[in-house]
This record gives sequence, C-alpha cells and structure tokens, in this order.
Amino acid sequence: MLSPNRRDFLVSAGAVSFGALAASALPRTAVAADDKPSDLLKKLIEGNKRFVEGKLLHPGRTPKDFQALAEGQMPLVGIVGCADSRVPPEVVFDQGVGDLFVVRVAGNIVDGAGPLVKGSLEFGVGVLGVRLILVLGHTACGAVKAAIEHIEGNDNLPGSIGDLIDPIRPIVRSVKGQTGDKLVNVTKANVIAGVRRLETLNPILAKLVKSGELLVAGGVYDLATGKVEMVA
Repeated sequence: MLSPNRRDFLVSAGAVSFGALAASALPRTAVAADDKPSDLLKKLIEGNKRFVEGKLLHPGRTPKDFQALAEGQMPLVGIVGCADSRVPPEVVFDQGVGDLFVVRVAGNIVDGAGPLVKGSLEFGVGVLGVRLILVLGHTACGAVKAAIEHIEGNDNLPGSIGDLIDPIRPIVRSVKGQTGDKLVNVTKANVIAGVRRLETLNPILAKLVKSGELLVAGGVYDLATGKVEMVA
C-alpha cells in the first residue's frame, strides 16, 4: 500500500521532494542518492564503457547481493528497454542490484504501449524516486525490422504481433526519404519518439522534466560492440 504522501502525489501530480527520498536511500555503489539527473546519465555511460572494456565492477548476482534490498527499493534510474534477450540493462551499464528500475517490451515502445508501460514509469518516478529515464533501443531490433517489412508488404501478422508493431509503423513512415540504412534510421527515430513522449507525459513526468528534477534520454545499444550511442 502506498503511503498517504505518495497517494497524494499521484492524485495531484505535485512535485516530488527527492531530498526526502535521498535521506532514506539504501547504500549503493554505482549511483548515489545525491546525484543530479545529469550525473546519473554520466555514470550510466561510464558503466557502459566498463562493460565494453570488460572491466565490470558489479558481477555479483547471488542472494547475498539482494539481501540489503529485501525490505524495499529506491532506484534512481529507469530504463525502457527492448525485451530482446541480448540486451540486459544491468549488465550493459554495469550497475549494481537495485540501481535500475527496468521496463522491457519488444521494440522498447513507449507511445502506443498503453498504461502498463507508461504507468510503470510514472510509478517509478512518482513513488520510487527515479530521476533519470533512458529509452534504450538496439541494433537489429526484430520488432523494428518487422514493422519495416510488414508496412512495405502491407500484410497482416498473426495473433497480437501486428498490434505490437503498430506503434512503430508511423515512425517507419516518418523516416521515408532519409539517406542511410532504414533499419538504423527507424531504430533511432523510435528511441527519440519515446523520449519526446515521456518528456511531455502529463500529469507526472512532464512537470518534473520542466522543473529539472527528471531527465529523459535515449540511446541505442550496438549488439556487435556492446557500446551505447546516445541519440537523444
């Protein structure tokens, strides 16, 4: 059950006092409770660099590593990632247990994904104190590739797969005429569209973005190199 203060926040969409959250934050090794949103992004990028170089600081994934968080969580960074099995955010950014609040859906779709994705992020920000959200796409994304192929073929997909990629179809159309690889262009545009949607998502996220208490950014993970390229 949410505390009265948190319920009030979600109802009124008032400002979060992150100072109070910081005071009760559990110890962490990668990100710190007093980091600014821009600092959090910098630490994610630094963690990805360690991953690329094979110099991980957070290999621990045993029950003991989780014990300190058994009574609660206080992640400062939210990730909207693809469901692809090759892109685990905690590993890609070399972050510790409890540092990331991760929402994963095929195609890292935000706009058109419905309340399950957007509501999860609002919960992360409004209740848990997330101050940075990173929309993370990746190269050779199957959902993006399917949207391109099936919009060009104008055919139907079985089950709910067609509904899954429907939100990407307008993005495919938006890059028409651009030079370069279409899959790369759509992948980047899809990430940027997710960032823009979250920046303007009322009543919770948009207000905190405007005040500077929340930062929304976007990157694309390269399956071949392990490097994340920031695109928004």
